Amino acid sequence: MKPFVLLATRAEDVPADEEYALFLRYTGLEERDLRRVRLEAGPMPALDLDGLSGVIVGGGPFNSSDPPARKSVVQRRVEAEIGRLLDDIVARDVPFFGACYGVGTLGVHQGAVIDRTYAEPISVVPVTLTDAGAADPLFAELPREFAAFVGHKEAVRELPAHVVHLASSPTCPVQAFRVGENVYATQFHPELDADGITTRIHAYADYGYFSPDALDLTLAAVRREPVVHTGRLLRAFAERYAR
Repeated sequence: MKPFVLLATRAEDVPADEEYALFLRYTGLEERDLRRVRLEAGPMPALDLDGLSGVIVGGGPFNSSDPPARKSVVQRRVEAEIGRLLDDIVARDVPFFGACYGVGTLGVHQGAVIDRTYAEPISVVPVTLTDAGAADPLFAELPREFAAFVGHKEAVRELPAHVVHLASSPTCPVQAFRVGENVYATQFHPELDADGITTRIHAYADYGYFSPDALDLTLAAVRREPVVHTGRLLRAFAERYAR
């Protein structure tokens, strides 16, 4: 089998390693079949898309909509590298799944309006599939409405007409979309479980996702409702595109 590649951007080792472990668990892939590239640690190596089953982008603290002057040198490099890769991925309709930060990268690449209008605090929200989402081969694995973990400072405010809108939540109209037939992005985190998001809450407590006195409330918010369906997306992606 040709491997998938996970493009990661988390500089903190504990949440970065846990993210990789969670993607392995929910895709059902072995380490040899899901190669991780930590983009924050160095330039993206040359990727032969013909030698891959697909590309996955994990989440991270970067915000695509931030003004360039507020972006670090590393973030600007990562965005440029992913942008060039997306040129090929979209043109060739190569299997791609972007989780959270994937919405920002793919959305910007496709001309979506990304800003802070529909930010969501770290929590569990109800996500509802659109008619197109219910008919999509990956999202058909999910119930029409399901609980999902979220936590983001930016989101899609407006999608271009050629993009297929797949899912929404009450406070964020675009929770998932598709470009072409094989290029996906979700605002929610399909790779997370309660322990995984707890690790991230502690790791990013000083990153402005919640006020310093709201740690306990945030920890409680992600355990109020079980999240049991979203991991199916990653399994479906791996099974559909493994080659």
